[in-house]
Amino acid sequence: MNTLHATLVLEPSAKYVVATPPDAVITGRIHLIRAQRVLLDRDLAELYGVETKQLKRQVRRNLGRFPEDFMFELTDEENEALRSQIGTLKQGEHSKYLPMAFTEQGVAMLSSVLNSEQAILVNIHIIRVFTRMREMLLAHHEVLQKLEELEGRLSTHDEEIQAIFDHLTALVSPAERQGRPIGFKPTGQ
Repeated sequence: MNTLHATLVLEPSAKYVVATPPDAVITGRIHLIRAQRVLLDRDLAELYGVETKQLKRQVRRNLGRFPEDFMFELTDEENEALRSQIGTLKQGEHSKYLPMAFTEQGVAMLSSVLNSEQAILVNIHIIRVFTRMREMLLAHHEVLQKLEELEGRLSTHDEEIQAIFDHLTALVSPAERQGRPIGFKPTGQ
């Protein structure tokens, strides 16, 4: 059974009840390509309940709405790398065209190109997932900065502790003392 259809959530705000996928289904399909978080055309088509070729056709008819930072076509190398990460495709799933990758802004623009109720509701849900991911990344970034500051302070302390240890070792070590011996020396010896 398809994981998308097995885990749909009903969206009661629509004119009629439309199922939207849970966050985990969407986040599982987000890839990092060219240092951008993107969703591929085939995944979006499945989420929207349309065929991939229909989605691509609508995008090609409206290319002016999709600049490079909204949507880009994968290169052969990127496609091969992605296919090796995901695994082998089932019979009939291989497309002769390179996949399109949509950024968060591109996904938002798709709602103006695909006018079905499901596409609009799923689009809203995807944008919310992207927003939550960005908020989580910002929170983690702040924690990471604080850890780096703490590490910097600790490394300074480590250097100071090492200097103290070196001084104590020099004071205690008799072999490193130089000069006249200190103390009382009886006459005649």
